[in-house]
Amino acid sequence: MGKAYALDLSERLLRFSVDVMKLMGSVQGGKELEVVRYQLTKSATSIGANYEESQSTTRRKFPTKIRICVREGLESSYWLRVMRGLEVDNKAEIDRLTRENEEIVKILKTILRKTSSILADVQSA
Repeated sequence: MGKAYALDLSERLLRFSVDVMKLMGSVQGGKELEVVRYQLTKSATSIGANYEESQSTTRRKFPTKIRICVREGLESSYWLRVMRGLEVDNKAEIDRLTRENEEIVKILKTILRKTSSILADVQSA
């Protein structure tokens, strides 16, 4: 983990959400961007919201919440690729957020894989 993110995951997800919202607020464009603005903002903020919710759920439901986080992260990846394809301003920020989203999804997939295997071990015991 780079020194820019010596933060806990919850804070990192919050920062990602805010950065996506700032980007979408700064992007100039017409109606064609409205759907992207809405969908990307929705999926990016949903990652952190579902992660927060996962922190107060049962062990059995925890993997389900993390799976939702992964799904929202993959959707965010799609909308960031659409933004890149539309060649809007702020290409450097779109690229940075794309990299950050990829890292977040990898972290969440690792959490999901480890918790799923732990649950499988507990259930088989």
